[in-house]
Amino acid sequence: MDSQQVFTLGQQSLWMLLMVSAPLLLTVLAVGLVVSIFQAATQIHEATLSFVPKIIAAVTVLAVAGPWMLTSLVEFIQRTLQAIPSVVG
Repeated sequence: MDSQQVFTLGQQSLWMLLMVSAPLLLTVLAVGLVVSIFQAATQIHEATLSFVPKIIAAVTVLAVAGPWMLTSLVEFIQRTLQAIPSVVG
């Protein structure tokens, strides 16, 4: 296995990580921004007001996009494991 293959595998792994985590992170970011604007406008600074909507949004995204995330990760791991004999041999 040469350095080019290692860098390619690392790049593919980081891209997969970005693709799988992006829906969850972007949703929680958007909900946090909306809640922060609401808190600033109403001057209500309750800790649970920012925490609970983020958790609900995260669970919703995982319920909707979770099967796609899991399928993508399993396919990536299968491809990586199946490529081991050709890389080693």
